[in-house]
Amino acid sequence: MTPLLLLFGYLCGSLPTGAWFARQVGVDVRSVGSGNVGATNVARTAGARAGIFTLLADIAKGLLPTLIAAIVAQHTAGDNWRITAVGFCAFLGHVFPIFSGFSGGKGVATAFGAFVALAPLAAAAGLVVFVAIAALSRYVSVASMLGAITLAVGTTRFDYAPHVRVAAFAAAAIIIIRHRENIVRLWRRQEPKFQVAR
Repeated sequence: MTPLLLLFGYLCGSLPTGAWFARQVGVDVRSVGSGNVGATNVARTAGARAGIFTLLADIAKGLLPTLIAAIVAQHTAGDNWRITAVGFCAFLGHVFPIFSGFSGGKGVATAFGAFVALAPLAAAAGLVVFVAIAALSRYVSVASMLGAITLAVGTTRFDYAPHVRVAAFAAAAIIIIRHRENIVRLWRRQEPKFQVAR
């Protein structure tokens, strides 16, 4: 059952929800803005409604497979490495989606969804930091990276299982690497602040 659940998680994460919602308003999100399929670029190029739907769908892509894995395994999410692996596969699916040539988003929302199930207190801490930094700076990239780091550190602070900690730090590292272009733009003071398309 485990390989099927891992595949299920990955395929759920691979669903190009951002591209779907942007297409509903006539926008090819891969050819505008940053070209990213995540909620931030969708909101910037296709409007707030498409951005919100993308955000919720991306969170669900991480949350639902992880919860389903927990139900199937009949264990709590924090006590079974297989459940953690399914959540991490969903995250990898969003970042490296098979349906989009393995070129996906940065994985922030999908990782958050997975860790809501795996490490809810750490996920809540990451969300608080994300919202605070995004509100103060309007740099979603900075908020995303600091939120991911906070979540990872939170898995240690709240004493989650070792496999959950490893997955959280691995996800945070991948998220930061995926933001490498943003980091360069921040360094050059060329990173755009968040603004929703009208």
